[in-house]
Amino acid sequence: MVLYQKVRRNKRKFLALTSLTDTEFRELLPYFAAVYAEKYEGNKTLEGKKRKRAVGGGRKSVLDKIEQKLLFILVYQKDYPLQEVLAEMFEMSQSSVNDWLHRLLPVLGQALDKMGLMPERKGKNFAKTEQKKAEKPKYIIDGTERRIQRPKDPEKQALHYSGKKKQHTDKNILIVQADSKRVTYLSPTQPGKVHDKKVADQAKIRYPKKATLHKDTGFQGYEPKLKRSYQPKKITQAKV
Repeated sequence: MVLYQKVRRNKRKFLALTSLTDTEFRELLPYFAAVYAEKYEGNKTLEGKKRKRAVGGGRKSVLDKIEQKLLFILVYQKDYPLQEVLAEMFEMSQSSVNDWLHRLLPVLGQALDKMGLMPERKGKNFAKTEQKKAEKPKYIIDGTERRIQRPKDPEKQALHYSGKKKQHTDKNILIVQADSKRVTYLSPTQPGKVHDKKVADQAKIRYPKKATLHKDTGFQGYEPKLKRSYQPKKITQAKV
């Protein structure tokens, strides 16, 4: 079974499983623990009813410690495995995995929000949100795609088929702070066929006035109001 006290000793494995270093994990842990304690009071059941048994009584949970709970949900977020795979990793039933995912995902989201790490979701609010940060307004914008199950409807198949990935996908636009690598903005989800520039145009992102933006050729012609943007030149094949 994947145990926190064991995997934390291997820095590479821990990073591969959670996308965090152990130091970053320990920084997140108290926020996660506080939200969990607030959301699921110790003297009540998950349904909000008063416990008939003392806390800790009965069958011991695989995720009995808060460190194990955080490890579990981070592994899911990082690698997005099937629930059956996660069940094998943590020696749980698939139904228990499903229950814990629904319980812990909101807790993780609220904990990250309390830390100020959740990305802005509304383009028009991006500049205002970033002005509160102490970091320089140096950004990188890029599109990211994730594979989805092939839709049964032919029209949806065509809409979600990404020629770039050669598979059916959903797409989002990310803006990352260049120095800290913090994800500062996450666009609404679009079908994989939609061009990166079109997604960015539809988001109507407002940047800080002194912002600089690095972009790839997928954003050719995307020129929002900011201090300066950088884009590599597209290489063309030489004529023989």
